[in-house]
Amino acid sequence: MEQNNIVDPVKQFKEERTNDIKQMNKDKELKKKSLEWMIHADKYKYSYNFSWLGRPIIKYPGDIVATQEIIWETKPDLIIETGIAHGGSLILSASILELLGNGEVLGIDIDIRKHNRKEIENHPLYKRITMLEGSSIDSNIFEKVKKIAEGKKKIMVFLDSNHTHDHVLKELNLYADLVTVGSYLVLPDTFIEYFPKGYYSQNRPWDVGNNPMTALKEFMKENDNFVVDHGINDKILITEAFDSYLKKVK
Repeated sequence: MEQNNIVDPVKQFKEERTNDIKQMNKDKELKKKSLEWMIHADKYKYSYNFSWLGRPIIKYPGDIVATQEIIWETKPDLIIETGIAHGGSLILSASILELLGNGEVLGIDIDIRKHNRKEIENHPLYKRITMLEGSSIDSNIFEKVKKIAEGKKKIMVFLDSNHTHDHVLKELNLYADLVTVGSYLVLPDTFIEYFPKGYYSQNRPWDVGNNPMTALKEFMKENDNFVVDHGINDKILITEAFDSYLKKVK
């Protein structure tokens, strides 16, 4: 007796969405409008509008959702984040690990402000967080990072501190080896390369030609252990991390 072909609705939905994302990625006008919107909205500090479980998180909503997706999929037992600011990103990572029931977050910042440290340490999810104060590329700090990473089976890394080319390239060369195969290295603020030249020059050292994207391109020339996860990057459009959700493949 012939069996009826049963369509898996979940599989069908994923296939349809994959096709839609591919078509959306080909729409150059949509990409152009997305970037124009980002530049316009940045005049009002749009990415400063949000918080996660009570702590400010300086991210676009799409990147917050994408972060949740990759943590839930990968289930890392250690997430390393350079750059702490108000701690929202640390709390985001810690909250997903709490739901998974395993894992810890290591945050590194050259200057952890006293009031931010207090709020983070008083947060219910601080039990999953460790913070180190110092430069992420300082050899003494990195030795501490390696010690914490010892024995961890799945490690994910977010590099979101100083955004100059030289600093980010040093971070990439240091921290890429800590990322485990199948996990992610995420490099925010690559969008700086596509903003108007001189946009940040009044109070920040990074600019077109000197930012995480230029560092990423140089890093990828000599490193084939990572690939851009287009399944993530192509669907966000409004993102701080153009082409920089990197999945380690070997």
